[in-house]
Amino acid sequence: MAAFRSGAALAHLTLATAADPVPQALWRDRLALAAAEVSAGIAGRREGAGALRDALHLTRAGDDPGPAGNILRQWSRAVSRPISVSNLGRALDGVAPERTAVSLDATGPTPIDRAAQVIEAVLTDSSRGEIVALILADAVLSLALGRDHLLPLLGPVMTARDLRLRGDDLRLACHRSAARGVGQALSMAGDLARAAARLRAAVPNLRAKGAARAVELFLSQDVLTPVALARAMPEILSERAARRLCERLVDLGVLREMSGRDTFRLYGV
Repeated sequence: MAAFRSGAALAHLTLATAADPVPQALWRDRLALAAAEVSAGIAGRREGAGALRDALHLTRAGDDPGPAGNILRQWSRAVSRPISVSNLGRALDGVAPERTAVSLDATGPTPIDRAAQVIEAVLTDSSRGEIVALILADAVLSLALGRDHLLPLLGPVMTARDLRLRGDDLRLACHRSAARGVGQALSMAGDLARAAARLRAAVPNLRAKGAARAVELFLSQDVLTPVALARAMPEILSERAARRLCERLVDLGVLREMSGRDTFRLYGV
C-alpha cells in the first residue's frame, strides 16, 4: 500500500507541475530551505528557517557561514544547477566524485528503491553522512522522474529515526516519506504559482528601471537582500533604489519581508 501511494503521488507530481506555471527555481530553493531545516535537526542543531537564512544570506561572499549556513548552502547549491557529478561535487564538499557517480547510477525496480539504496550505501560508509545521503537520494529520485534539477522531496520530511533503518524497513520509510514529501511540495507549488502571478502583475505599476528583471530574480530564489539585488543588476539599480523597490513591492502586497527586522532585511515571495 505504501509503495502504491508513493508511486501515485510521484506520478501526480509530474502531471500537476507540468500544467501549472510554478516558478521552478524558487520552488526548488524553498524546498531546499525546508530540507535544510530538517537536516539541521538531524545534525543536532536548533536553527529554524530564519536562522538558516540569516547564516547564509547575511554572510559576505567567501566567508564561512558557519555550520547552519553550510547546511543550507549545501542544499541550495544542490538544487541550483543541473544534476551532475561535478555540480553535486560543488555542493557536497569532501564527497568523492566516485561516491556521487555510483549513487547517480543506482539501479532498482522503482525510483524509491534506488533512493533507499543510495541512503543505505552512503550511511554504511559514513554514519554521520545524513545530509549527503538525503541530497544524493533526492538527486536519484529527481532523475528517475525525468527532472534535470534536484527537487527535494525526501529531504524535507525524512527523520533521523527513518535514516537509522535498513533494508525493507528503510524502503518502506522512503515510500511513506515520498508520499508526504510530494504533498508538501505540491501545496508549496500552488502557493508559489499564485504568488508569482500576483508579483508579475505588479510590474506595470512600478516605475523603477529594471523592475521586471528584479521580479524575475525574486522568482528564482528563496530570499534576497537589497544589496544582493543591486549587485545582481549594478548597471540598473543602486542599493538605495533596490531598497525602495523592495519596500514598494511589500506595500503592494506582492513581496514579503522575511526577517521581521528593521535592518538587514530579507525579502522573498
